[in-house]
Amino acid sequence: MEVKLVYLSDLKFNLKIWKKELRFHRDEMDKFEKKLEIISIRNLGYEAMVPLEGFQNKIIREKEVIGKLLQRIRGKMKIVDTADLSEELDGRLRNQQTSLKDDMKTYVKLHYELKEDLMDYFLRWL
Repeated sequence: MEVKLVYLSDLKFNLKIWKKELRFHRDEMDKFEKKLEIISIRNLGYEAMVPLEGFQNKIIREKEVIGKLLQRIRGKMKIVDTADLSEELDGRLRNQQTSLKDDMKTYVKLHYELKEDLMDYFLRWL
């Protein structure tokens, strides 16, 4: 039981950190959207507008992914909060956690690639 309590505590900690990180990234995407709007108002021509539309689409998609990951985290948090401490620690929670962990790693990698591309774009057009 003690091992399970420590494991669930660690799991809950990870979930809270991921939730905060995703919310931060969502806020960051909102700020990037506003910067893209500023560029679009300037009417800088085709060379600026084509990538801008691509970035807008990527931001929309990223926000959808963030929403789905937050939903998975909320579901996982409910499972952790209602876990029966008298049950043996099985592989089910670990497997589900590993899947979410892998998805978070992939998401963070893609997020920072998009962010780098956006920053390069902003340096050129702002």
